[in-house]
Amino acid sequence: MINGAHVVIHSNDAEADRAFFRDVLGWEHVDAGHGWLIFKAPPTEVACHPADGEPSHELLLMCNDLDATTAELTDKGVEFTRPLQEARWGRVTGFRLPGGGEVGLYEPRHPRP
Repeated sequence: MINGAHVVIHSNDAEADRAFFRDVLGWEHVDAGHGWLIFKAPPTEVACHPADGEPSHELLLMCNDLDATTAELTDKGVEFTRPLQEARWGRVTGFRLPGGGEVGLYEPRHPRP
């Protein structure tokens, strides 16, 4: 039946965001033609949260050590957009993509499937 998920990031500068995933995050990829890179994402979870307004989607990348990961990304010039927050389910922050979008980054403290 369903064998995966395909995440689409709509961007004001898709080429810059592709370069970010390729060069800064170092994700494996293939060229689907004409420079359209498709990236191999790490293992993924899906959670459904209640909405206070219109339904939406959010991309959060996970790491094992948020302090080490934010330090590494800062050294690579990544701009963090929100302060680190401690929650019962994990530690979370966010960073800016070159094309203007924001991606969450968190260290989960909840059971993992």
